Amino acid sequence: MIFFDIKKRSDFYETPSYPNKSNPKFVNIMLKGKTILEPIALLERLKKIEKKIGRIKKNKNEPRVCDIDIIDFNRILLKKKNLQLPHPRLHERNFVLFPLKEISPMWEHPVLNRKINYFINKLNITSHIEITRIQNSAISKLCRII
Repeated sequence: MIFFDIKKRSDFYETPSYPNKSNPKFVNIMLKGKTILEPIALLERLKKIEKKIGRIKKNKNEPRVCDIDIIDFNRILLKKKNLQLPHPRLHERNFVLFPLKEISPMWEHPVLNRKINYFINKLNITSHIEITRIQNSAISKLCRII
């Protein structure tokens, strides 16, 4: 049985590594979908996928093969040891906000009660400049490499 049915997918976005910009760049994507799972069970499945792809847990913010996060889950508010919903720093991250706006242009933060454009407008100029939407031809090439 499919545990996550993808309804929308953003384009791919490339950003510098954080916090060490000398590390390889990140490629980010946002998915919107439906699931039969509760948030914790979904997170457990996503962590298994990360492991199958080759993620090895190291130090925080180190380069990694894959990092899958739950950003929002039907506006549910949740605070557990391994999962906080909505994601606590989503409104500060260009690599979350730009793809999220693409698939959900009217999205509203369930705690801060602000629409996504508000957060995008609050980003500093560097956050606007350093994110790049990867063109379709580059996406096709990237997918062949993977």
